[in-house]
Amino acid sequence: MTGGAKKVRRPVFPSAQQDARAAEICLRSPQTLSPSYRLAYTDPDFIVRDELRPVRLQLELMKPELIQQEHGIEATVVIFGSTRIPDPDTAATRLREAEALAAREPGMHEAEARVRAAAREVERASYYREARALAQLLSEAGSNSPAIRPVVITGGGPGIMEAANRGAHDAGAKSIGLNIVLPFEQSPNEYVSPELSFQFHYFAVRKMHFLMRARALVAFPGGFGTLDELFETLTLVQTGKVSPFPILLFGRAFWTRLIDFNYLVEEGLVSPEDLELFEFVETAEEAWRSIARALDMADPV
Repeated sequence: MTGGAKKVRRPVFPSAQQDARAAEICLRSPQTLSPSYRLAYTDPDFIVRDELRPVRLQLELMKPELIQQEHGIEATVVIFGSTRIPDPDTAATRLREAEALAAREPGMHEAEARVRAAAREVERASYYREARALAQLLSEAGSNSPAIRPVVITGGGPGIMEAANRGAHDAGAKSIGLNIVLPFEQSPNEYVSPELSFQFHYFAVRKMHFLMRARALVAFPGGFGTLDELFETLTLVQTGKVSPFPILLFGRAFWTRLIDFNYLVEEGLVSPEDLELFEFVETAEEAWRSIARALDMADPV
């Protein structure tokens, strides 16, 4: 051996994959066909036992972590919001259909209610457009930033999450989707990068992955899931469990009607300075500027 080259040490033991393959070709007998004979790590019935919950928690934490490391992902921007906010084209189509139905059945209260609901959807669809634009700005800037390259990360579903993944896709960038198994149908939107599309069983572990690489969080109008993630993040920053980063609430009118933050201060339940943990934004450009200042990112070229 010359030139200081290191000799590669061959593994002493067979790998887990090698042993798993070897176990598949063993002699078939009552003993080898018994579930007790299966290798523990290849036995799905064993892995899903209640007693194995600590192991499943660890696996669910490690798998996305290792894959993100392999793809060189060091920083993310979390974009959250309702699954029930459609894209502008879909919202406009639904309004036309509702109006056509109401025209055929004038005076019918149900048809008129559908028109009003569809009109509200058209208004909310502006948030989809802004989420898509913000994700595109972040992705384009990240691809041209030598210092930090944040990757857009969402819950992977429809609505605002789809918009954000779509914006990254528009920029030709990767984006992450963290889906979770739910009692009703839940599948990744088509704009999540397939190699960064993850599925979770545990909400707690999923929420950890949202914040493990987070450099900013943008909360668009949403329901319980959005509020859950927002307030958990605010609590972690408030208590010093995570380092401060930009927390942006998109749409002041929505958030101040939903939550009276000043009332919490008046009642002495939070400190006045706690309201400085977040800021309101109204446009994708405004949100982008706030994040760019905090992360020292240049404008996308």
